[in-house]
Amino acid sequence: MSADSLFSPLTLRSITLRNRIAISPMCQYSSEDGFASDWHLVHLGSRAVGGAGLVIAEASAVTPEGRITPDDLGIWKDEHIPMLARIAAFIEGQGAVPAIQLAHAGRKASTRRPWDGGTTISLDDGGWTPVAPSPVPFRPEDHPPAALSADQLEQTVRAFVNATGRARQAGFRLIELHAAHGYLLHDFLSPLSNYRTDAYGGSLENRMRFPLDVIRAVRTAWPAEYPLFVRISATDWMEDGWEIEQSIAFAREAATLGVELIDVSAGGLALSAKVTVSPGYQVPFAERIKAEAGIRTGAVGLITDAEQADEIIQRCKADIVLLARATLRDPYWVHHAAQALGVKTSVPPQYLRAF
Repeated sequence: MSADSLFSPLTLRSITLRNRIAISPMCQYSSEDGFASDWHLVHLGSRAVGGAGLVIAEASAVTPEGRITPDDLGIWKDEHIPMLARIAAFIEGQGAVPAIQLAHAGRKASTRRPWDGGTTISLDDGGWTPVAPSPVPFRPEDHPPAALSADQLEQTVRAFVNATGRARQAGFRLIELHAAHGYLLHDFLSPLSNYRTDAYGGSLENRMRFPLDVIRAVRTAWPAEYPLFVRISATDWMEDGWEIEQSIAFAREAATLGVELIDVSAGGLALSAKVTVSPGYQVPFAERIKAEAGIRTGAVGLITDAEQADEIIQRCKADIVLLARATLRDPYWVHHAAQALGVKTSVPPQYLRAF
């Protein structure tokens, strides 16, 4: 048992989260040319008003071709900064820490929004050719992605670094790198999507090389006083795929490069994966990585009620919980959780009459 609980503060480098509850990055598919809008301000801002300690803006593409859909948020050009800065300032003004997830969709790029079918967009319809470690498509019927050359790998690292600089200018205090769910960095990690025969494929050391290169470069570019998270898929849920032991090894290496926390999700690499879903089904992965890699972790996945979330922290299964769907249903989940646990929280004075 830990002395910490769901409403204990957590200090990471120079920042302190007021509690252990984070709003997980959730794609809104509501951007034009990568620009944030009033939708993002209200979506993220309301969760900060709702009491979360950390609010992470959705996967933000570091290059145009790194978008999942044409409607993704972006951070590949300076013109994106002003609205992102407005959002970060509002989040911080409500007492939460503003964060952003930097991402590249890899072979899962150039698709339609989920509510438009999620199918691949052809070049004739305004799509683009996805890039990946190897020419292995996500769906068997898709055209193969283009394998990244050594020069393109260097350009992609620079894109992450440039996006890091923009995140700093926008006023974010924490960056999360997306290395999960079958997107580019995960594509390199998994032997099911990485068939390279050069220094970036084959052995575990080689498959980890490019994601670790990105981490190293971003950590160098990101202010030393601000923390860096990495989201991973702990397992592909597939035979001969990426699995928990490799995730532990990767987390150990990330820790040596200055990563403060591993945000532990799972899956997303293969449509044929067989996943048994139940409340908190991914928490055991976070618990193992925390214990065996010696790094803080975040737990995510069907965490829905206050007692469940509090137990995860108290029993040292993870250091924070990341909530998504639960806070879509209830932006004030945090305040309601505090009531359920008998904890007094700081409610905006405009809302005191309700609490």
